Amino acid sequence: MTAIRAFIAIELPAEVRARLGELSEKLQRSLPPVIRWVPANNIHLTLKFLGDTSPTNLEFLAKIMAAEAARRSCFEFTIGGLGTFPSIRRPRVIWVGVQAPRELDHLQRAIEAEALRLGYSPDGRPFSPHLTLGRVNQNASPEDVRKISDLILKYPHKNLGSVCVEQVVLFRSDLSQKGATYVPLATAKMGKRLVEK
Repeated sequence: MTAIRAFIAIELPAEVRARLGELSEKLQRSLPPVIRWVPANNIHLTLKFLGDTSPTNLEFLAKIMAAEAARRSCFEFTIGGLGTFPSIRRPRVIWVGVQAPRELDHLQRAIEAEALRLGYSPDGRPFSPHLTLGRVNQNASPEDVRKISDLILKYPHKNLGSVCVEQVVLFRSDLSQKGATYVPLATAKMGKRLVEK
């Protein structure tokens, strides 16, 4: 049985991905070429990275995900603002921020707890919702790092839109020389619709 590299995430609507793609292109024109940029179509909000997963566990995970989503209401989050991990002076990951209600934390914690029961290691850091735009190469010079930090600090905070979370997706990640391709394996719909006010 071949293991499948997998993760659980929230997919973004096409118009939000397009805005993120435009932002990424602007940054690429301003920043040194020491960053591996995530293609706009691959940007998503990760809830749980699973790594190598057996087909049997994928079935369990799909059922767990469906049960957790079914008992929750749809919710919205907004995106905007730039930041870096682990810190602004030591940028390794460039991200766009996510401002979300508590429902997102509750959903992520529930999926994390169920994955733990299946034997998946918990993430060593607290959940910090974000959308990864790019990763800084290890061999970036101190000058490159300073340029990245300075630009991110000065970049205006813009609201890039909102996302209505109506489902959660279990993805397979296929790696190749051209990068990663994400294939949806299972989708779990949220149980209660978001009511317009």
